[in-house]
Amino acid sequence: MARPEADQRVKLRKTNYKISIGRDVVTGIIVIFATLMFIGTGGTVITDAIASLSGRPRGGDNMLASAFLLNIALILFGWRRYKDLSTEIEERAVAEQRAHSLAATDPLTGLLNRRTIGEKTTDLIEEAQRKHKSIAFMMLDLDNFKTINDVHGHSAGDIVLKQVAARIANTVPANNLLARLGGDEFACAFIFDPEQPEMVERIADDLIDSIACPIVENGTHLVVTTSIGMSRYEPDTEDVDALMRHADLAMYSSKKQGRNRHCWFDEIMEKELHIRNSLETEMRAAIPKNEFVPYYEQQVDLATGKLTGFEMLCRWESKTQGLISPDVFIPIAEETGMIGDLSMSVLRQSFEDAKNWDPGLTISVNISPIQLLDPWLAQKIVKLLVETGFPANRLEIEITESSLFENLSLAQSIIGSLKNQGIKIALDDFGTGYSSLAHLRALPFDRIKIDRSFVTSILQNSESKAIVKAITGLGESLGMTITAEGVEDKETENELRNIGCAKGQGWYYGHPLSAVQTREILAGRNLLPANRVKAAAAEQTEANTSISAESRQQKTA
Repeated sequence: MARPEADQRVKLRKTNYKISIGRDVVTGIIVIFATLMFIGTGGTVITDAIASLSGRPRGGDNMLASAFLLNIALILFGWRRYKDLSTEIEERAVAEQRAHSLAATDPLTGLLNRRTIGEKTTDLIEEAQRKHKSIAFMMLDLDNFKTINDVHGHSAGDIVLKQVAARIANTVPANNLLARLGGDEFACAFIFDPEQPEMVERIADDLIDSIACPIVENGTHLVVTTSIGMSRYEPDTEDVDALMRHADLAMYSSKKQGRNRHCWFDEIMEKELHIRNSLETEMRAAIPKNEFVPYYEQQVDLATGKLTGFEMLCRWESKTQGLISPDVFIPIAEETGMIGDLSMSVLRQSFEDAKNWDPGLTISVNISPIQLLDPWLAQKIVKLLVETGFPANRLEIEITESSLFENLSLAQSIIGSLKNQGIKIALDDFGTGYSSLAHLRALPFDRIKIDRSFVTSILQNSESKAIVKAITGLGESLGMTITAEGVEDKETENELRNIGCAKGQGWYYGHPLSAVQTREILAGRNLLPANRVKAAAAEQTEANTSISAESRQQKTA
């Protein structure tokens, strides 16, 4: 690997050294010349000076005396210049060493930085090849480190980073390379026997255990975990950049699998990355083309069996890949920031669809946690309602418990603005969060939706049944209606009805339907006002025709 920056630094040091040597030589010549002159003139001038002081007149040479004094001045100047140059060289050496250290290491932890570990890993690979060994490269990313900074401040975050760096250094084998790549991301590389990859896995386990130990600072326990991606150098590995990229991909795979774990790089990860990038490109083109469309899942009154509304779900009707599940594209939309435009596009379509339905039918829409970080979310939704003419009192916004942790005060502001417009608010996936009761007290919810994980097991699991009963009782005491998600059979519906749940939704009432399929169902149940008008007009026409026929018969008779 070429290292032009390192070569340039070496050339600069050589140039500075030559300049310093040149200055020393010039100064030395001046001092030597002055010294010789001092020796040559000093004897005569000093003799005359002594004679003059003793009262014996001598014919002194004024020019010679001046030259003597000049020699002394030159000697003093040369010596002073020599001392200044020596001090300057020492200071420059210290500054150069410090600059080199800053360029090569992380100032907070003292570990190598991203550029330097790349250069040194090349040397480590060459050493490993001479020993017929391999290189393990680990990429470590701290989980939930942002919470430490947000809750305890950046000074606490710096303490955590220093402690983590020390723990990594104490865990990995000797003759290693350690680096902080930036933020909360670390890396390490070391030589290992390719026939014993389990050794690398043991080190990764030790790192996970070590980093997870609480860090006590001023009586506060600071806890972080780490996700680790591992790659190893193979003969066909392109270069160090590929080695680091593979470890990075493996690290993100560890995070997707649940965090606080390690994972080896696999070729399929790179293929998945290419697929994801391809999907991202297609998504950016698909949003303005309205390829993301609303599907509707029925919500039913459990007491009467009457259809009360729908939950709007997003689907991607791709021109090239067909119908794509939200589990595939929603994470990409959230990571890339497309979720806002995508959501507004689908909301507009659903409002246009639903405004022509029976006015008693409602629409429930789930809002992404990312969208709740947008302070203009409420205004954007209200703007869509105005533009489409859809009544605000027929809209219900669903918010998951997990989305409230990012910024509760902002969520309160958004929810308050929506409530002021007559929009209803539901707490979705209730029971799966961490502080449900606090959220119910802090935010003006109209409805609680019980997570499907409790509903689907209500007949087999007594604990699930007890939880559903408790949530239902809680909702009644707070004046909030309850909707149960995941109703898949008649027996579950009956049990929920007996417990006291108000509404239910799930595959028992039908799979999510497109806008066209939904209209067909509503038309069959006479829940399209336009159809009712047409039906009434047809009945009136038929009645008028019947009356006319009877009148003609009477006249004929």
